[in-house]
Amino acid sequence: MQSLKVAFPGSRGDPLSARLELPLGPIRSYAIFAHCFTCSKDLFASRRIASELAMRGIAVLRFDFTGLGASGGEFPKTNFSSNVEDLRQAAKYLARHFGPAELLVGHSLGGAAVLAVAPDLPAVRAVVTIGAPADTAHVISSFRSHVPAIERQGEAEVQLAGRRFAIQQQFLDDVRRQHLETKIRSLGRPLLVLHAPDDEIVEIKNAKRIFEAAQHPKSFVSLDGADHLLTRHEDAAFVAEVISAWYGRHLARSSRAEAVANHDGVSIRASGEGRFQQVVEAGRHRLLADEPESYGGLDSGPSPYDFVAAGLGACTSMTLQLYAERKGWQLPPFTVEVRHAKVHAEDCVNCGEGRSGKIDQFERQITFDTDPGPAVTEKIAEIADKCPVHRTLEARSHIVTKVAAPNASRSAEQHNEEA
Repeated sequence: MQSLKVAFPGSRGDPLSARLELPLGPIRSYAIFAHCFTCSKDLFASRRIASELAMRGIAVLRFDFTGLGASGGEFPKTNFSSNVEDLRQAAKYLARHFGPAELLVGHSLGGAAVLAVAPDLPAVRAVVTIGAPADTAHVISSFRSHVPAIERQGEAEVQLAGRRFAIQQQFLDDVRRQHLETKIRSLGRPLLVLHAPDDEIVEIKNAKRIFEAAQHPKSFVSLDGADHLLTRHEDAAFVAEVISAWYGRHLARSSRAEAVANHDGVSIRASGEGRFQQVVEAGRHRLLADEPESYGGLDSGPSPYDFVAAGLGACTSMTLQLYAERKGWQLPPFTVEVRHAKVHAEDCVNCGEGRSGKIDQFERQITFDTDPGPAVTEKIAEIADKCPVHRTLEARSHIVTKVAAPNASRSAEQHNEEA
């Protein structure tokens, strides 16, 4: 998989740090992972589950809530409602730059957050909770002894998971006025509840309440022997396997999968990261295009000319393989290397007549691991020149550009005629 560092504005406008785990192959769906209270996107369970899902074709955006991890903002000023709004912002960013989030996965209080926000996100097709509380006020139990001081002073420092955090009165008020069970009843999506029977942070009875409040289709899986944070590798991997298998039943009916499969051509859209990074989608396949750091890019993907060179190289390799198959040759393994450069026309031996200035030159080298024999070697260059992309690059192409404006009352042609 490929882990892409991204950022987007949160509920209060602060930059939220995120990672988008992308499959190397076709993307079956996009998902968002919400971490537990005072945790971060880099918690082992978050990373492991996201990477396991990415290996199964599900791209996962995991991010730090405002004031936590590498995200900006002040934690004391946040609350459950701001976390829910951070999730909305994450879904908005993902839909705009990559694809709509169809799956929400939430761990602990993050599970409560995905339950609260899912009814407001039409693209979401399924929801998963891991060790989630059925009541947002449950989080107060983790610092119950400090509540009198918070209510008396308006704020107090508490220690959670070995770290100190400032909790304000507004946080208590916010979690107490939430009506999570009402949200669960109106979820309207398939729900998977994952919970450990021996969870000492969020008791198993919470899973029962969530499950009973939800409408069908709903499923429950017991995480026997796991702790709340899923610190064991095998527990995190098991959770990812279960989510992937369960979600696959609902994903099979995904309109996105059908739309992507039937898409004709290539779609390119700026990712919003860096000056040049682009998301390239070709059917079910997703790639990144960028420029090297020396040109002001992030070097997160091939440059546009690299893509052109890759097309020529891939086509050459395929052409050689097909020709060898037709002739019954047993070609040894080989590599096609392509380099692009701008050269002066007068220095180009095979450029033809009537050209001036600088032109594009693609230098192609075919290297065999072992000697294929003189009969094959003499024929290779001739066969390579028959590659369709080779012929396209050497021929004169015609490019038609159309500009489409949403909700345009008049076509571009009408506008040009009147002008």
